[in-house]
Amino acid sequence: MNNSADIIQSALNPAAVEAAHIARLWWIFFWVTLLIFALVTLALVFAFVRHARDATSEPQIIGEPDARSQSRTAAVVWSLVAMTVAILFALLIIDFFTGNKIYAAPDANALGIKITGHQWWWEIEYQNPQPSEIVATANEIHVPVGKPVKFELQSVDVIHSFWVPNMHGKKDLVPGHPTTTWFTATRAGEFRGQCAEYCGEQHAHMRLVFVAEPAPQFDHWLSEQKRSAPEPASDSARRGRDIFVSRQCVMCHAIQGTNARATLGPDLTHLASRKMIAAGELPNTRGYLAGWILNAQVLKPGTQMPPTQLGADDLNALLDYLESLK
Repeated sequence: MNNSADIIQSALNPAAVEAAHIARLWWIFFWVTLLIFALVTLALVFAFVRHARDATSEPQIIGEPDARSQSRTAAVVWSLVAMTVAILFALLIIDFFTGNKIYAAPDANALGIKITGHQWWWEIEYQNPQPSEIVATANEIHVPVGKPVKFELQSVDVIHSFWVPNMHGKKDLVPGHPTTTWFTATRAGEFRGQCAEYCGEQHAHMRLVFVAEPAPQFDHWLSEQKRSAPEPASDSARRGRDIFVSRQCVMCHAIQGTNARATLGPDLTHLASRKMIAAGELPNTRGYLAGWILNAQVLKPGTQMPPTQLGADDLNALLDYLESLK
């Protein structure tokens, strides 16, 4: 199982058409400005060397510069000004056309995914005209390679900023002002996304796992996500389900196929299939899950999940049930 440190996150390692446009623009700016920096540095070195050489030579009487010298200096200055203006306009034009490519109208048949920013986690909903086919998950996005994807972005509390550098640029989520962005993944892989706008105490730990995979694998994943939670296969897991629906867990979370229907926290129907918990902060292992249930504040101070008082037997039963939610 990968952890967050293993996941690629770089705007210069594009894995989508739109990210490739952004990376290409960055490299153009980088090489142009690097060349200008090198030329200016060489000019300064030349000037220093010439000044040092003149300072060690015999003193000369300095008079007023002649007209030819003044004309030559003016020509050099104006030539450099013209070059600067031309370079700036060229970069401006390249930037303009790159923006047009990035924000071209999305495909009408694009896969629709609604993303809602919360303090401090991501709610993910795969859209479908049939309400029964809508899939809800949290902090982990799967998309098919080669198929256009349209994100509908919104926030329910403060300003967040959705950013998966390998896929696209940043997009702010302002409460009351839904927005959209879109991209087409070009290669499979696991990447990392995050909130790029300070949104409170745990802003730095509002992450997500982004998985681009071949269409058949994505279709299989999505079909599995549409299933309700499986029936517990053991007495311990059945006891764990009873504990879940009878304790405070049911006040915040939903598990499809049970009486748990709350929407305040992440949907846990397929919790065990996710790579991370706590919005990409912790690996999804039994130990971390136990610690998160008992006292999430120790692992992620300020999070809105309250501590849960459970004895050892009840905790193990609950863990057995949650680990069956694949």
